[in-house]
Amino acid sequence: MEDRQPLDRVARIQADWRRERPDVDVSPQGVIGRLHRLADRLTEELCLVYGHYGLGEGEFDVLCALRRAGEPYERAPGELAAHTMVTTGAMTKRIDRLERAGLVTRRRSDDDQRGRIVALTRPGRELIDQAFTDHMRNERHLLDLLTPDEAQSLETLLSTWLSRMEHAQAPGGD
Repeated sequence: MEDRQPLDRVARIQADWRRERPDVDVSPQGVIGRLHRLADRLTEELCLVYGHYGLGEGEFDVLCALRRAGEPYERAPGELAAHTMVTTGAMTKRIDRLERAGLVTRRRSDDDQRGRIVALTRPGRELIDQAFTDHMRNERHLLDLLTPDEAQSLETLLSTWLSRMEHAQAPGGD
């Protein structure tokens, strides 16, 4: 007897669409729908760790980008936006919140007096070092739901798919 799992939410939605629109191929929902649901669940789980440190996902991302910069742990706001893939307007709001919390400082750039530099404070560095350690522990816990071979296969598939999508969307990409 075949070991069958019960229909998940995505499979039920696909079954409804197959009944209502048998003329449309709904098989992509099997992958895309599950990726969306998984992304939502992963975000929920990751945000629990960020919240433990009084951070939102965006603030965590900014602190990580500064910490990854290496000493003296600073970047220009535009550079931070590029390293976190958010708009400069959204970056300003994040930096404002982090500055009010005493986790970053802003100063004028030595090279361009109109420019600003954002830097981690000592409390900011201590917080992100601890938060990042817990974040990696949490990611390991989440990934351990797969076998090592499954995790490696998934990483390879996702890397391939992302690369192809980015190439196709790049200017001049086919």
